[in-house]
Amino acid sequence: MAESSDPIISVHDLTIAFGPKVIQQNVSFDLKRGSIFAVMGGSGCGKSTLLKSMIGLLRPASGQILVEGEDYWAQNQRRRTELNHRFGVLFQSAALWSSMTVGENVALPMEMFTPLRPDVIRRLVELKLGFVGMEHAVDLMPSEISGGMRKRAGLARAIALDPDILFFDEPSAGLDPITSARLDDLILTLRDGLGATIVIVSHELPSLFKIADDGIFLDAKTHTPIAHGAPRDLRDHSTIPEVMAFMNREATVQDASATKGETHG
Repeated sequence: MAESSDPIISVHDLTIAFGPKVIQQNVSFDLKRGSIFAVMGGSGCGKSTLLKSMIGLLRPASGQILVEGEDYWAQNQRRRTELNHRFGVLFQSAALWSSMTVGENVALPMEMFTPLRPDVIRRLVELKLGFVGMEHAVDLMPSEISGGMRKRAGLARAIALDPDILFFDEPSAGLDPITSARLDDLILTLRDGLGATIVIVSHELPSLFKIADDGIFLDAKTHTPIAHGAPRDLRDHSTIPEVMAFMNREATVQDASATKGETHG
């Protein structure tokens, strides 16, 4: 077991690609325990694609993703599945099963991966939903709740197995500013209350400045990371034009071109 001062995840010289098309290369960073790490960059730079490699959905072309020293992609499928149980994921759409109640959605990981009795699972579901302020929605269908509530229900499912690493893909997308701010507060509560380490893909600057204490900036033009640090520090001190433009919400040529074609997050 790695010492607590060691990074919980280390990414070493990663290249992610679709066939001959390189999305990002030379990606290296350490994820400190208890941090909220932001993956930033303009449209089409590969933010969500990097996240997919980190959670086991996309094998990188080269490089390593070490989870407490274990090379994730060098493991067999059984061991990768075991490591995945340490991860909780909130996808951009929340990805709740529409034919299942909110409670059934949260219960699903426990039913699939634990030997717990149904009555115990029900109590844990109520506990997880209570943690995100959704205990009243346990028997409601996803179609009966708002977008913000679906995001919180997705968070409850993400923490169903008590993971120590959480991955959020654009958690504030489609939310109004007040609901987004409440979600930011909830993410901070997850970090502080559960001791979770969080990776967040987002372009919502108010959220990034509020909650993230470290991060990496991916450039769509060079297909490489061009800055590393807390979003607030990059905003205040970076002299890199692309980073300055992003942090000050200035449109860039690469953003405009990326939105016209196929993007990869």
